[in-house]
Amino acid sequence: MTKAKILVIDIETAPLELYAWGIWDVNASLDQIKTDWTILSYAAKWLGKKKVYYADTGGRGVKKVRDDKPLMRGLRDLLDEADIVVAQNGKKFDMRKINARLIQHGLKPPSPYRVIDTMLIARKYFAFTSQKLKYTSEMLGVPPKDEHEEFPGFKLWLACLADVKAAWRVMKRYNRQDILSTEHVYLKLRPWMENHPNLGVYSMSTTPVCPNCASAQLVSNGMRVNKQQGAYRRVHCLSCGAWSREKVTLLPIEKRKSMLVGAIA
Repeated sequence: MTKAKILVIDIETAPLELYAWGIWDVNASLDQIKTDWTILSYAAKWLGKKKVYYADTGGRGVKKVRDDKPLMRGLRDLLDEADIVVAQNGKKFDMRKINARLIQHGLKPPSPYRVIDTMLIARKYFAFTSQKLKYTSEMLGVPPKDEHEEFPGFKLWLACLADVKAAWRVMKRYNRQDILSTEHVYLKLRPWMENHPNLGVYSMSTTPVCPNCASAQLVSNGMRVNKQQGAYRRVHCLSCGAWSREKVTLLPIEKRKSMLVGAIA
């Protein structure tokens, strides 16, 4: 079991309010913005733990629905504990949105963490028909999400902005489902990641462990050749299925070249 603190996270944002003369192909200027976006809610959980953290801006009246400063304090504290953060479309959306609200509220940056974006990983290694979390998670065996028929589509966001109590209950369920789906997708994708942060660094164990999941259930299986550095014993993790290699080379590249030259001669 890894000692790295891995936080799975998802945020929901309030839309901008704009003045516009139409709805087709709108290209708005800054002067047309009536109200800027804010963060409405977040859900987060530590990998492998049952508890899901959730907070939203509801329950204080319509005028305070877009006041996300109290929410951002709690979110920053969670990020400050994390070594690694996992999020769907996290690098382009979630983490940049979070950072924008933190600095706007004068809050200090949390301690450094690595970001694993499940959407980018899925796009890199697989040709799924869609990169959306709903589709990817269903392809990987996660039950489909509730469609929140009480507040379909954008009506859920409108109802939350109106501080409707029932809508916030649906938003909480919606946010929580995204977190559980993201965690499931991450665990499915993790064995395929060649550049996953090395969890062995966090384990502080003298026993070799899998860099992707920190399991000690490893077996040697074949050899991996690096044309720049030499040959290494290949290692397979029986827990998550990831492949890695030992750090110590079996045969330096110079030795291998000399053997080839001797064989040709």
